[in-house]
Amino acid sequence: MLIGHQSWKFENRPIIRGAATVVGPFEGQGPLANDFDIIHGDLMLGQDSWEKAEKTLLEEAAKLAVENAGLTKEQVNFFVGGDLMNQIISSSFAARTLAIPYLGVFGACSTSMESLAIAAMIVNSRSAKYVLASACSHNASVEKQFRYPTEYGSQKPPTAQYTVTGAGASIVSHEGKGLAVTSATIGRVIDMGLTDPFNMGAAMAPAAVDTIEAHFRDLQIEPGYYDLIVTGDLAKVGYEIACDLFEKHKVPIKQTEYFDCGMMIYDYEKQMVQAGASGCACSAVVTYGHLLKRMRKGELKRILVVATGALLSPISYQQSESIPCIAHAVSIENGGKE
Repeated sequence: MLIGHQSWKFENRPIIRGAATVVGPFEGQGPLANDFDIIHGDLMLGQDSWEKAEKTLLEEAAKLAVENAGLTKEQVNFFVGGDLMNQIISSSFAARTLAIPYLGVFGACSTSMESLAIAAMIVNSRSAKYVLASACSHNASVEKQFRYPTEYGSQKPPTAQYTVTGAGASIVSHEGKGLAVTSATIGRVIDMGLTDPFNMGAAMAPAAVDTIEAHFRDLQIEPGYYDLIVTGDLAKVGYEIACDLFEKHKVPIKQTEYFDCGMMIYDYEKQMVQAGASGCACSAVVTYGHLLKRMRKGELKRILVVATGALLSPISYQQSESIPCIAHAVSIENGGKE
């Protein structure tokens, strides 16, 4: 049901029945490697293009999530997913392979929680029994589309982020026991006038803070309600700006542990990732891999995942448009119903 101005509370507590993560070789060298289901040793995944490799990542994650949920893909009612490619071709072409009724969504790097929020809403309303939610990205395909092809070898500033190669998927169900999706806050588009595609963290931070503030206001809770709050891929630059904004707006974020997925997936000492990670797969693989495993171990009871996205395109950048940004928040809690 609608609660407050822009949030949903899922009174039927949809369950994350199964989840899966698939990543590339660089992600497999980071500190969260043990939390991923499949780590590929080849960026091409045996395909003849980066884009086909990205599609394959998603197909593998989706099929494994269905398997981990103890289902067949024929039992899944709907597939909600998206990515960063033009016309979300990675997800749409994967949907062709999966042959599951499909809703394609685009929220840039916020897509992981956008798809999960929509899946939970569908299940909560009893409009489906099982819904697949996903997001994916590939470093080489994203760099080619939004910045410079990897082969170009361009220098990057310290504010730049490294796009995650990977895919994360989950099966949301109205029955079962375990981790429940309890609420979601849908973000507003926030544009602070930034135009630099190599400084996405700074552009997205205000949107993340705006959505988190709306979540607390709508649900009438404080940060301490959660054991952990993570933003999607602000990385070092955006994370520091977000912390400053929380302080300025008098949001008591220090009541809980607050961190960013873009700072968790890579080793800053050993991997040259500038400010940190980004990409649709960033929050997807950190959430569906690392965070859900921590919850199942009992280390975390309640978390809020706030995926952030920069809604630019190559055309808007070439026309000197600023970068509109958005963030979507989803709360996940231990203790699903029978």
